[in-house]
Amino acid sequence: MHSLIVITTGLAILAACLLAGHALGAGSGTARAALCFLPLWFLGAALNMYLGMRSAGYGFSEEAPVFLLVFAIPALAALLCWWRFAQR
Repeated sequence: MHSLIVITTGLAILAACLLAGHALGAGSGTARAALCFLPLWFLGAALNMYLGMRSAGYGFSEEAPVFLLVFAIPALAALLCWWRFAQR
């Protein structure tokens, strides 16, 4: 359940980035915002992994697959948005 909440949060942050990019530069700004989201979300997903290791007591090998899933879903959505808006 926690992973679903984190993934949903990532998608909400992506939406905020896309809206800000659209407000600042229409199609090209939206495409750039999708790419700028990626390192931000990597840090967010890494922080989630660190907190899972520290507070919940999970090991790296247990948290790594969850990190990949939590990072990959919003990151793939961002890359899809970048590809779509870069075509314009």
